[in-house]
Amino acid sequence: SPTPPVSTTPRRDFEASVRSARDLADRCRSAADRLPHATTRDVARDMDLIRAALGERKLSYYGVSYGADLGAVYTQLFPRRVDRMVIDSSTDPARTQYELFQSAAGPLEAGLDEWARWAARHDDEYGLGRTARAVRATVQRLLDGAEHRPVPVSGTRLDAPLVRLLLRQLVQHQEYDAPLASVVRDLTAAAAGRLTEPGPDLAGLLELLASPDLADSMTGGALFMCGDGGWPAGGWPKDPETYWRNMQRSRATEPVFGPVVNGMIAPCAFWPTAPREPGTAIHNAVPVLMLQARRDNNVPYDGAVALHRRLTGSRLITADIRAHGVYGRGAEGLTPVPCADDAVNDYLGGGELPSGDLTCP
Repeated sequence: SPTPPVSTTPRRDFEASVRSARDLADRCRSAADRLPHATTRDVARDMDLIRAALGERKLSYYGVSYGADLGAVYTQLFPRRVDRMVIDSSTDPARTQYELFQSAAGPLEAGLDEWARWAARHDDEYGLGRTARAVRATVQRLLDGAEHRPVPVSGTRLDAPLVRLLLRQLVQHQEYDAPLASVVRDLTAAAAGRLTEPGPDLAGLLELLASPDLADSMTGGALFMCGDGGWPAGGWPKDPETYWRNMQRSRATEPVFGPVVNGMIAPCAFWPTAPREPGTAIHNAVPVLMLQARRDNNVPYDGAVALHRRLTGSRLITADIRAHGVYGRGAEGLTPVPCADDAVNDYLGGGELPSGDLTCP
C-alpha cells in the first residue's frame, strides 16, 4: 500500500531546506583549507595547465551550460591561448547566479504554457484538461495539495518543492512534452490515492532523485556556488529570509516555478569560507561561436545576448526551439538542429567563424 501522506506547510518545507543547506555547509568545514580553490577561475587555470601539459600552444573547447560560462571565463583569463571556442547555452555576465535562477521563472512559466497547449490537444490520452487553462489548473491543484499533503509514490513522499523540481526537469525540452504529461497524470492519480505503480517516466525520475550521483553533483555544484565571488556561479544571499520573501512574492505571477527558483537556498548562507577572488568581468574580442535556444527556460535567451555583446568577436547562432543545449542534440535522442550542428562542425574543422549571426529554424 502507498505510504500514508503526512501534513506539511510551505514554511515547514522551506525550513527543512534551510536545515539541509546548513548541514552541507557544516560537513564542508573539514575541507575549509581547500574550499577557496573551488572556483570557476581556478578551473579555467587548470584547463590551461592541461593545455600546456599536452604541449599545445592554444586550446580548442566546447562547453554547454555551466561549461559555456567556464569557456567565457577562459577567454577573459587567457585570450591569446584560445583557438576554436564554442559555448552553448550561456548566462548573463551582469547577474549573480541567484539572479540568474530568479530570471528563469518567467521563461519556465512560458514553457509550461507551451506544454499546456500541447497537453490540451492530447486530452483524450492524458486527461489533464481540454484547454491550456484547464491543464494549468490541474498542475496548480497538484501543487496546492502537495504543499499540505506530500504525494505518496512508491514508498516515498514528494513534497511541493520536489514536484516543482520534477516539472522543471521535463519542461526544459519540447521533446519531453509527452513524458511531462504522463508524470502529471501519475502524480495527480497518486495524490488522489489512485496510483498503484508509477509509469516509466515517473519511475525514471524517482530513480534519479534517489541516485547518489545526483547528490554528489549537487554537492559539487555547491562548492563553486559558494567559492565564486560573483559571475558565473556566485552571489548567493546570506540571509535565509531573503529566499523566503522572494519565494512568497513570486507566487502571484510565477505560481509554479517562482517558489522553486526563488526559494532554492544555497549552503553559501552558512559557508565556512569567503570567496578569495571576485567574479569574472567579461569584456574581450576573442573569436567565439555561441549557441542558444530562443526558448531556453533554464538559462534564458537574453542572458546569451548580453554575453554576446561583451564578447565582441563572437557570433551567435539562435535555435528557435524550447531546449537547453543546441549542439549535438541528436546524440542525446533529441531532435537535432542541423543548421547549428553544421556551423559548429565547419568552425571546429576549418577555424572560420560564420560571417554573421545566424538563426536556425
